[in-house]
Parts: sequence; C-alpha cells; structure tokens
Amino acid sequence: MKLLFLACLNPKTGNHTTAERIRSYIESAGHTCELRDAREFQSPADVVNLVSEHPKFEAALAIHLFKAGRLLMDIEIPFGVIFGGTDINEDVKVEQKRVVMEQVLLKARFAVAFTDKLKEEAELFLVSQSSKIYIQPQGIQTDVTEKFCWTEFLRSSGVRTEHVDELRVFLLVCGLRRVKDPLYLVEVFSKWHCENLLNVLVIIGPKIDPVLSAEVETVVKRTAGVFLAQERCQQELHAAMKRCFAVVNSSISEGMSAAILEAIDLGVPVLARNIPGNAAVVQHEVTGLLYSSPQEFVHQSQRLLSDHELRERVVRNGKLYVEERHGVKQERETYQRLVDTLH
Repeated sequence: MKLLFLACLNPKTGNHTTAERIRSYIESAGHTCELRDAREFQSPADVVNLVSEHPKFEAALAIHLFKAGRLLMDIEIPFGVIFGGTDINEDVKVEQKRVVMEQVLLKARFAVAFTDKLKEEAELFLVSQSSKIYIQPQGIQTDVTEKFCWTEFLRSSGVRTEHVDELRVFLLVCGLRRVKDPLYLVEVFSKWHCENLLNVLVIIGPKIDPVLSAEVETVVKRTAGVFLAQERCQQELHAAMKRCFAVVNSSISEGMSAAILEAIDLGVPVLARNIPGNAAVVQHEVTGLLYSSPQEFVHQSQRLLSDHELRERVVRNGKLYVEERHGVKQERETYQRLVDTLH
C-alpha cells in the first residue's frame, strides 16, 4: 500500500523524530510511506492533487489534527490521525479551528493519543468517539555518540570556567517557540546562579520562531548564568543530556515530551513544569520532579542537589517506567495494526 504521511517537519524537533520513527514502522511492514512537510501545502486541494498522481496514494496519515489533518479533509482515500498535543491542548480553544478538527476526527478512520488525558480532552472538546481513539504512548530510543566533548560543548555555548567537572548544568531542551516558554525560568535561575556560580542553565534547540529566537538570544546575552547552545544532531544532543545534571522542561503545553522521555531513558533526572502532558509522564518524586513556578523550580533543584537518595530513586524508577511503558516494540505493533485498517 502507498501511504501519504503529513507532519510539521521542523528539523531536530520531537515531532520530526516521531514522524520518522512511525514511517519506519510502516515501511518495515512492507508499505511505501512518503513523509511530507504539511507546510508545503496551502490547502486541502493541493493534497487532493498530490494523492491523485500516479501511482496513486491509497491511504494517508497525519500528525496534528489542525496543522496536518485539515489538509486531508477533501481526499477520497481513508486516513488516520495522531494528536500532536497543541491541537488538543491549545487549538481547541479557538472555535474556528475546533470546528475544523472535529470534522477531521469524524472523517478519520482512527486517531492516536499519546496519553489518557489527551484522549479525554479530545472527547470533551471534539467528538465523543471513544472507540475510534487509541492510546499509544511514544516509543523512545536514545543513541549517544562516542565522539562528544563536553568541555567543548560548554565552551561553544559560552560557558567559561576552569571547573567544568564541578559545574551543575541544567539543560533546557526545546525548540524556540512560544509554547515551549524558553524564558520562563531565566530571571529566577540567574539570581540563583549569582548565589552559586556552579549552577548554570543551557538552552538548546532549533530556532523555530525567528522573533522569539532573537528575543532569547538578546536576553541570554545580558543574563548571568544562562547560555544558548547551538542545536545539535540527536546523537550529540543525547550525549549532552547524559552529561548534564538535570534536563529541564518549561513548556506551557505538551502532548508528550520526547526530550523528557529521552532524558529518563538516559538515566538523567528531569525537572518538568507541572502541566497535564508532563504530569502524565513525570510522577512527582517517583520518576522526576514537577514545579509550578520559577521559584518552585529552584526549590526542587536544590532538593535534587542535596538529596542523593531522591536523585537515585527518580533515576531508577524513571528507567523502569520508560522500559515498561515506552518500548518501541509495542508502538511498532500498534501503528502497523492501525495502518492495516486503512486498506
């Protein structure tokens, strides 16, 4: 079967990684899967033209009900959708978008939610079609490059110190866009850094929103203890995550953060903002730590620094949780089974 797969493919983002992983599952089942960036298409009519080309597409799949799903509205082949996160958490608040997404969901043969919470929200705000929505947590694979120099990584990010091994590097992994709220902790972290110069915050991720990216660069330049790293390939990012003291998430909204799951898999503690998407993955004091304000972030970080037993416990529990709930084998079987329903 020839399948069209639409997603927002910003390089080096969780969305892109997820889409590539799912595409590999589909192709390993013997199908042909063409992954395309949803931003290539202006309207559903563009996608209608594409699917009618020879050899014709026989089915379609999309990540994100609005950004990609709406483009499938007029095609006459069966399709499935995967909730992105911001579609259910944010876009449903805009009535014009909500109506479109409801139509997409009605027409889709199946939908996939990463968490129970996303499924509940979709049923509440869109259509109550429980039998159509499947829950499949993200599968996680980490891959650390051998050729990685931590000292060079820090130096290239602007961190100047002789005491590299004594530093406590908090790594905020996120694409620079509003929903990730990369500046949320900056002011409070800088004050904390001034009390203890060994605590530093490094922000790393692709520059998706050019206006916000420029703002982040400006703020970081004038803020002590906070640095902006150049985006890296996934293997280098995983190597940096493995070396840092803790991985940080400060998002306003998440479907399911791949960076959080990758950090847990790498045996690194996670400090995540207490929002539904994060709380579905991080159980406070069990698989990581949650915070609801910048001040609470500092408090939880101090606990992580002083309480070695807490640190070891969340790392150990987190590793077990990821192995149990986020295995690639189960994810592969789910998508292969669902794609077969599009025949």
